[in-house]
Amino acid sequence: MNEKVKSGSRNVAIVGPYLSGKTTLLESLLSVTGAISRKGSVKDGNTVGDSAAESRDRHMSVEVSTANTEYEGTRFTFIDCPGSVEFAQETYNALMGVDAAVVVCEPIRDRVLTLAPLFKFLDDWEIPHLVFVNKMDRANINVLETLHALKAVSSRPLVAHQYPIMQGEQLTGFIDMVSEQAYQYHPGAPADPIPFPENLKQEEHTARAEMLEALANFDDHLLEELLEDIEPPQEEILKDLKMELGADLVVPVFFGVAEQDYGVRPLLEALLREAPEPETTAERRLKNSKDSIPLAQVLKTYYTPQGGKLSLVRVWQGKLTDGIVLNGIRAGGIYRLMGQQQHSVNEAGAGEIVALSRLEGIKTGDILSTQSAVELPKAEQLEPVYALAITPEKRNDEVKLSSAITKLLEEDPSLAWEQHGDTHEVILWGQGEIHLQVALDRLRRKYNLPMTTHLPQVPYKETIRKPVASVHGRYKHQSGGHGQFGDVFLDIKPLPRGEGFNFKETIVGGVVPRQYIPGVEMGVREFLAHGPLGFPVVDVAVTLTNGSYHTVDSSEQAFKQAARLAMQTGIPQAQPTLLEPIVRVQVTTPSEFTSKALQLLSGRRGQILGYEGRNDWQGWDNIAAYLPQAEMQNFIVELRSLTLGVGSFHWVYDHLQEVPEKLAERVIAGNGNGGNGNGK
Repeated sequence: MNEKVKSGSRNVAIVGPYLSGKTTLLESLLSVTGAISRKGSVKDGNTVGDSAAESRDRHMSVEVSTANTEYEGTRFTFIDCPGSVEFAQETYNALMGVDAAVVVCEPIRDRVLTLAPLFKFLDDWEIPHLVFVNKMDRANINVLETLHALKAVSSRPLVAHQYPIMQGEQLTGFIDMVSEQAYQYHPGAPADPIPFPENLKQEEHTARAEMLEALANFDDHLLEELLEDIEPPQEEILKDLKMELGADLVVPVFFGVAEQDYGVRPLLEALLREAPEPETTAERRLKNSKDSIPLAQVLKTYYTPQGGKLSLVRVWQGKLTDGIVLNGIRAGGIYRLMGQQQHSVNEAGAGEIVALSRLEGIKTGDILSTQSAVELPKAEQLEPVYALAITPEKRNDEVKLSSAITKLLEEDPSLAWEQHGDTHEVILWGQGEIHLQVALDRLRRKYNLPMTTHLPQVPYKETIRKPVASVHGRYKHQSGGHGQFGDVFLDIKPLPRGEGFNFKETIVGGVVPRQYIPGVEMGVREFLAHGPLGFPVVDVAVTLTNGSYHTVDSSEQAFKQAARLAMQTGIPQAQPTLLEPIVRVQVTTPSEFTSKALQLLSGRRGQILGYEGRNDWQGWDNIAAYLPQAEMQNFIVELRSLTLGVGSFHWVYDHLQEVPEKLAERVIAGNGNGGNGNGK
């Protein structure tokens, strides 16, 4: 790489589970660095993060927010990421462009498991990360228990960077594990040095020994010092922390109360001193790039009410200037973001995260360059797991829907939509109920497209159980002039499941002229589109065996009508039966919840095929099963509630299967009465 990035900047994502206090931590970071004069609160809806209307309505992050500040001469760009699993795609996309991440969590043992998917993503992509245990004023377990619980869900060793000093349930200070200096917190001010608390000597010594041993696993010199009982110099410990954090070999742990600014300054110091510089991240990501051409990656797309489209990008190399042409598209302005505020700049150098306006046609994850496309890693696209059928409240708005949804998907690539071929519904797919409600709110707010919603119809089919032979259909119509005459005999029989439809003829002697036979097949197909139970008929073979015609009155249309009449007579005699789509589902869950997931599948008429340990996920299982599609609608909601929100599934259509008789009666009754065909 020809152009070296200034080391005076850091790009840091703030991530963690829902309600862990990420947005509050961002507010505290901005406050102690002087970027804002007064802290806002999530409850009051006046924070820099969570600035979108949909976030403030729900008091939760639903998209990434960016903020800039300076500390000790270094520019920090923080990206506050949603904590809800339903908005994980936002988080994963943003993480692809940062130098380090701060994982925020609560000191609650039962919620630590919710960090497992996030830790796995960070480690798979070797993204350096620290842990900030927030809300220590509400801790219900001691420090060593907290560390032990966290270690159980991380594939990288966790090392306590500081040891909290508690008085009862109140956090009053900390011991720096590198210098072993104790400090006392003060509201709204830096911590002061205090004498080492003798009552914590043993616990702190144990935690510090574990930290040094973890660092020594990657430093032979430090290991020799420990074996010879030599106290390593502070500079050596800090050097090891920087090297091993930057390589994602260890995870330093901090403790604090973001609401009171406790622990925020030590965290900032560590990010300044130990987090990797942007050029280190770029060298890791751009392993094969030796050029200095401008190269950036889109981390997030916004459609703003004032400025139109904004693309949040990480500049990996080169320099972006006003009016630059990227991927053949001329960019508008360049902006640094502070929540929803935009600050215009003339250029952005390598290592910066900025927003570019008016990059039409560019999507989240796209790689931008002035020359030919360059490949960069992208976060995996999450599969949708929840769906709603949507219809504009005003019929005239249907023409605007496609364009609005296209923009919605540019902002949020974890959404998907389809026009279902069987049910003719417009179906919006996403990661959960809240996720889709946020998308619907955006359609209403941004594009003035209020929607009505309902559960998608299940694409039931019907088939027959027994054959019927020589079913007669005659169509005769006289209305002056030429009449209409068609006469056919059909054999109808069931086919094996999945065979579809087969039509043939065994006409001899020209009793049905050749030019009329396509009309017979057309009439049969039209009837099969809507069978006697109200659904498309499949897995049926129809053979035209005999018939008669009139030299003047017969026509292809008349034979089509005759075939429909024959099918109307024959199919009800062939014992029609209802079929439902069966999907093959793979459920992923922590092993401790496997039995509950098995019960959930069985309770929804699932057929368990087996389960086994999940590859590269210690303590997790994959369960394979067949599940009726009618049972899938709220499956993700129940699965998450049983698994602390971390259970997930992948599904594909597999086959059609007969619906149990009692359920079939309900489905047919619901379909006949204008129901949604879900049988619920």
